[in-house]
Amino acid sequence: MEKPDAGLRALDHYKNKLPWWRYKPRQWLIPLVRWETPYLAAFQNAVRTPSLDSYFAITANLGTHTFFMIFLPILFWCGYTGLGRGLVHILASGVFFSGVMKDYLCLPRPLSPPLNRITMSGSAALEYGFPSTHSTNAVSVAVYALLSLRDPSSTLSSTAKVSLEVLAYSYATSIVIGRLYCGMHGFFDVVIGSLLGAGVSILEYCFVGQLEAFIQDGHLTAITIVVLIILVLVRIHPEPADDCPCFDDSVAFAGVLCGVEGGGWHFSQTSYAWNDKVLGTVPFDLQALGWIKTITRILLGVACIFAWREIMKPTLLKSLPPVFRVIERLGLSLPRRFFIRASEYDAVPDHLQTDNVMPSVSRIPNFIKSIRHPRRSRAVSVGPQSAADAYEAIAYRHKRRRDSLTEGAATTSTDRKIFQQSDVSTKPEVLKAPKPIRPSPGPIKPPAPSSSSTNLADSNHASETAVQSPLTPNDSHLSLSSGMERTPSQDRRQNEKEEQEMFSRLERPRVRYDVEVITKLIVYSGIGWLAVEGAPLLFEIAGLRVRPRPST
Repeated sequence: MEKPDAGLRALDHYKNKLPWWRYKPRQWLIPLVRWETPYLAAFQNAVRTPSLDSYFAITANLGTHTFFMIFLPILFWCGYTGLGRGLVHILASGVFFSGVMKDYLCLPRPLSPPLNRITMSGSAALEYGFPSTHSTNAVSVAVYALLSLRDPSSTLSSTAKVSLEVLAYSYATSIVIGRLYCGMHGFFDVVIGSLLGAGVSILEYCFVGQLEAFIQDGHLTAITIVVLIILVLVRIHPEPADDCPCFDDSVAFAGVLCGVEGGGWHFSQTSYAWNDKVLGTVPFDLQALGWIKTITRILLGVACIFAWREIMKPTLLKSLPPVFRVIERLGLSLPRRFFIRASEYDAVPDHLQTDNVMPSVSRIPNFIKSIRHPRRSRAVSVGPQSAADAYEAIAYRHKRRRDSLTEGAATTSTDRKIFQQSDVSTKPEVLKAPKPIRPSPGPIKPPAPSSSSTNLADSNHASETAVQSPLTPNDSHLSLSSGMERTPSQDRRQNEKEEQEMFSRLERPRVRYDVEVITKLIVYSGIGWLAVEGAPLLFEIAGLRVRPRPST
């Protein structure tokens, strides 16, 4: 298991870890990430309030994989198979390709400080920043909804269409602005993420007919080709320079896509499916079923999904390691960086939290509690939270020192705030929104913060979680004069000491095992299959079916 090399300078770290065709684009884009940071801090400082903190922390969950993984099956069970399948396509594509871009470029999130990061998810900050997957998901759903509403075949009334269009615009706007407000992404992240989301939705809307015809007319051969393409894409997913969980999310949605396509094709061949409009439609009629049976169907389906996950995940994590050891001895294993091989461990620990997409049953009460009491559940963090953050903080510090030497001017007190603001606190306290920094030298100056900015330390609820992570130790030596008094060897040792202390305070990514990849593929393929075939067949057995079936 690789650990961050605290003595390795940031630029050398990525230069050594990445091939030149990935390192060069990263170096071209890094200045943009640094340039936009003071503007983001000015925006956050000007508009931040306790109420908005809670609102954007909660609504961020509406753009997560967990929300869609629970919401999408309900569309299938309520007869919206075409819409559900389309959303699976665009969300799986968005999550996968945004994850590919994240791991390919390894671009950090905007610096903290000066930004505060507001989140209810501990794993989100461990991912790279570019592009914003939340923005990709939200915009892809909104664009697909708008295209569907304006389709000539839509039978909704004008009032319903306008209402749903307003909802789609509001949803996407809220998620995108929320990523900026929460300090989790920069303008560049959300713009490219939004364009990616819009692109996959337009492609899905334009070519869904050809895709469905290929799958339905090609029989088992077409399904096999689709699944193989998905598995190949998973295999060639770029290796990140740091331990980033983006790959896990890509694998989960790839599994769902396999299950939905395979299960949907097979279900359409049975006598239980309605094939009048969309092949493989789950029979549903609210008037015939009534609300009680409809709600029962949904609860039963959701229970099946959680039961499948709770049973299959530990079963596979226990049974697969011996198989992987045999494969490894045959020389057929395809290891990924940051995943331990089966030959290096005896067994995967029980109750391992390996899933950020679908929560386990034991975590559902905490999740509900976090929604009911957002101020207690959200975290406001200042300072690096991942190895990528730490490397960028070090690189930025060295750049500022180098610029000061080049310009012949000392680092200003405003500049030193960047490093001094995140000293370690012995107990949590509510943080004030930091003032925006002004890059020096540089011709572009960020807007000044509003004088009416809310003092969050006074107005926030006392139980809000505040996390402070040091960027460096007290950097009283950051001025040019003190830097010149040290010899080069002393300066190097001091830098290494600071970097070691910074990395020692980071939350270490959990240990990951090689069997997790196949486990995720199987578990989430099963979830996709349950959504389109398994649960509908159970509805038939449980007497929750709809009859008569329309003629095809």
